[in-house]
Amino acid sequence: MTDWIAGVDEAGRGPLAGPVVAAAVILDPDFPINGLDDSKKLNEKKREALFLLIRERALAWSIIEVSPSEIDRVNILQATLLGMKRAVESLDPKPSLALLDGNRSPELPCKVQTIVGGDALEPAISAASILAKVSRDHLMLEMHQQFPEYGFDRHKGYPTAAHMRVLEEIGPCEIHRRSFAPVRNAMQAELL
Repeated sequence: MTDWIAGVDEAGRGPLAGPVVAAAVILDPDFPINGLDDSKKLNEKKREALFLLIRERALAWSIIEVSPSEIDRVNILQATLLGMKRAVESLDPKPSLALLDGNRSPELPCKVQTIVGGDALEPAISAASILAKVSRDHLMLEMHQQFPEYGFDRHKGYPTAAHMRVLEEIGPCEIHRRSFAPVRNAMQAELL
């Protein structure tokens, strides 16, 4: 039996709006992918090209969204761990080892190794970080079509000065995370 190793990472813990997205990838040793790195170190064009390559060449991959309402219900850390767990569990073939970026891990049906800064050190985690980031960016561009006044196409839901200003002016929309303090504060200000 082959021991498959999955890389696991997430994108979108810090934003005030939109889902957190987790991804898991089992790279195929027969089809290496050059240029894998931490998604934050790659420009958008490179990430998009690698996004397509990873999905084409990986042995298995999965991308899981955890909604803002679920984040509000369980908190962002638990939502992130839940997304990672779902991503690993939906892989086929099943990995014998999951390498996770960071220092926290959900309960998984395989061995786990956490690696701080793993998205820059381990190609499978880099691949997962790219799938998670690009998927989330695409989702936030779709959300921009629904809620153009918030500027999600520019800041992807992160708390930029422009995002904070709009949040204060018109309040949150349905994809804002109500459990996050700036959103909660904007909602309370609307009631005054």
